[in-house]
Amino acid sequence: MTLHQPFVHDLTVTLAAPVQVWSAADGDFDGTGAEGAYCGDRRVLRGLRLRLLGPDRQIELAHGSTSTGTDGATTFHLIARLQDGTADPLGAVTRRRTATPSGVCERITVAASLAEPIEVTFVVSLLPDATPMTLIKAGLDGAPVVAGADGWGWDAGSRIQVRAPGARVTVGEAVELRWDLVLPAYGSATAEWQLAMSDARLPFTGSTAEPVPAPAMPAASSSLTRLVRRSVADLNALRLQEPGDASRTFFAAGAPWFLTLFGRDALISARLFLPVDTSMALGTLRTLAARQGRVVDVDRAEQPGKILHEVRADVLDLQQGTVLPPEYYGTVDATPLWILLLGDIVRAGIDLHRSGLYEPLLGALSWLRDSSDPDGDGFAEYFDDSGHGLANQGWKDSGDSVRFADGTVAEGPIALAEVQGYAHGAALAGADLLERFGGDPGEAQRWRSWARNLAERFRERFWVRDARGPYPAIALDRYKRPVTGVASNMGHLLGTGLLNAAEEAVVVQRLMSPEMFSGYGIRTMATTNAAYWPTRYHVGSVWTHDTAMIIDGMLASGFGAEAAALAEGLLRAAEGFDYRLPELFGGQSAEEVFPPVPYPASCRPQAWAAASGITVARALGAL
Repeated sequence: MTLHQPFVHDLTVTLAAPVQVWSAADGDFDGTGAEGAYCGDRRVLRGLRLRLLGPDRQIELAHGSTSTGTDGATTFHLIARLQDGTADPLGAVTRRRTATPSGVCERITVAASLAEPIEVTFVVSLLPDATPMTLIKAGLDGAPVVAGADGWGWDAGSRIQVRAPGARVTVGEAVELRWDLVLPAYGSATAEWQLAMSDARLPFTGSTAEPVPAPAMPAASSSLTRLVRRSVADLNALRLQEPGDASRTFFAAGAPWFLTLFGRDALISARLFLPVDTSMALGTLRTLAARQGRVVDVDRAEQPGKILHEVRADVLDLQQGTVLPPEYYGTVDATPLWILLLGDIVRAGIDLHRSGLYEPLLGALSWLRDSSDPDGDGFAEYFDDSGHGLANQGWKDSGDSVRFADGTVAEGPIALAEVQGYAHGAALAGADLLERFGGDPGEAQRWRSWARNLAERFRERFWVRDARGPYPAIALDRYKRPVTGVASNMGHLLGTGLLNAAEEAVVVQRLMSPEMFSGYGIRTMATTNAAYWPTRYHVGSVWTHDTAMIIDGMLASGFGAEAAALAEGLLRAAEGFDYRLPELFGGQSAEEVFPPVPYPASCRPQAWAAASGITVARALGAL
């Protein structure tokens, strides 16, 4: 079966996790693709249409513009042509849509420059739905839902209700709301409706913590200021928490497809956001520690001490043989990333013992030592033993992401280059944490020795050469051969300590080459690869967070000029995306296109892409 993931790049989103609404530019939607209103992983409305009826006939509406404020509200500005005998459109309609973690509210205002009052009827038609996100993402459709007088749902724990003060409500195939109002001379008329949503089976709720304010950046350009404000607003909208526990708040991965906890995504997002706020990092670490692996479970890819990959309310059937349980641990990098983030927040002043994270640290280190290298060759690696899990378990988790220079896809088990860097950094961070908080000094020294040995093995096995010179391979395959694709993965080694200064300089030079740097960001795979295509998911596109993590590593390693050049590229890309950096976009050169070519199914907003705005500000000296 061929799947058709819907495009979302040209849709407008209003978001407050776990609620999201995706519409056309005028505010309506008809269930095409991903359009609709969602509660968690269910679409609850597939259709929404606004009509205005004048004394004689329907009032003509035309889309004017759409704006999204830093409070998360979306305002649709429409032009209305009334039956007033003139050619000028003397009417205006604004639809101000807001989302909260428990629902959606829309306020509709009609204004006109008319000398006499007229009667106007507002009609809002809502088409109920209960289609799972998994079907929508696959381009499939669900069964229709019939609303009752008291609302609708899809099981005993779900409830969707419409409230429309002053309206006549008719329930049939659609729920129709009708207001008969008088539009006064040179005045306006307003109506409002709300959609209340609840689902008791959702594993997380919207955050009850206060929103994080955008940082003051008095020396920043207007473009950079807009990017950072938009980024912080989107990150606030993406916050989820464990029910009833605001101390375990984290960033959901992204809208529309991944509005839940992803270990890797939440950790990277919180780490990039650290210059602005430490509370999200601490909340993320606590949330993941509470779900840290305890047993060996092949079906869930769980192991003692391992940090999980993702959490859903239901089994996730990706339709092509990949079926993930509600709690799935199939990630090779979340555990070392967890240790790295813990080290970061302790250096920022968080007390490790008071945080309650010391025992989870010991568990994570044990996993790194005992379980990350199942075949004992000295490298962290992964393989799906269940037969229905993810084939690739690094951040490039599509099935075709790990390729040789000739485009051939590597066979697993796979040992990714960047994961060795994360593991090296985690070993050093773990040693520092053990010493700082009174652990066994000998154990700390053993971890430093472990890191040194890993660096030596990496130098022997991963470095390869092509016509341009040496570089680290993307991975080792099942036969322990270096996978020779020139890929962005090498950039994640910067700042981890795995490379020496000369090796880091080689990596930076390769990343800044025209084959890798598009002018907007670092391509996931070099243009010289036989499989390169600018909108191939992990084989040619530019991922915002990928470039941001490379910038972060460059800053840590003293490559400030190169970091600034990449930051300027991302800022230029942001200008082309209305200052909301997407999850990924096309790898076409900045000399060829502006704005960048969108990857049309990309999440936007997406947590680690939004947090990348903070890294851009750091590299440009604004933070």
